[in-house]
Amino acid sequence: MSTVAVSTPRPVLADVVSKSLLSDAILVVGAAAFVGLLAQISFYIHPFVVPFTGQTLGVLLIGSTLGIRRALASMAVYVVAGLAGLPWFASGASGYSAALFGYLLGFVLSVTLMSWLASQGNDRNVVSALGLFVIGELAIYAIGVPWLALDLHMSLAKAITVGMTPYLIFDLAKAVVAGTLLPATWRFVDRSRKD
Repeated sequence: MSTVAVSTPRPVLADVVSKSLLSDAILVVGAAAFVGLLAQISFYIHPFVVPFTGQTLGVLLIGSTLGIRRALASMAVYVVAGLAGLPWFASGASGYSAALFGYLLGFVLSVTLMSWLASQGNDRNVVSALGLFVIGELAIYAIGVPWLALDLHMSLAKAITVGMTPYLIFDLAKAVVAGTLLPATWRFVDRSRKD
């Protein structure tokens, strides 16, 4: 008789603080607002059509800390409220922007992958956390860049040049900062729970 090992999901950071439906709702809305706030750190550099923003850092932190249900709910709140007119997309924008909509869909893929990887314990040490954040960034580009190419009628290579390559150094910096802080936060939480 063979046995198959089934990995039990490990708690994510939000599981430590959220013990009720109300606290989950507060985390979801707060996380969406956090992404909206970071989206206001935004600027364009000619000739690039995608703004440089802080919002992806928020998306990555949500994906790595909230768990799949709360992370997906927060991205749904962020996207739907922004589409409905709440001015919290990059630079206070709202509504549908065809060229950039793929990046919003990429946020959803990113938090999904990151939440699953975090629940497998990849948020606990610096090396795996860095990998977690890099995967999260790549997931955003996996949908955002091809969508940009289709919408602007350009080749995928050109879309990579204008919609991904210039942002990589900033994204790597975000991954290093977040990938270092997340395991340190877990060490603090683990020590606090033992006391």
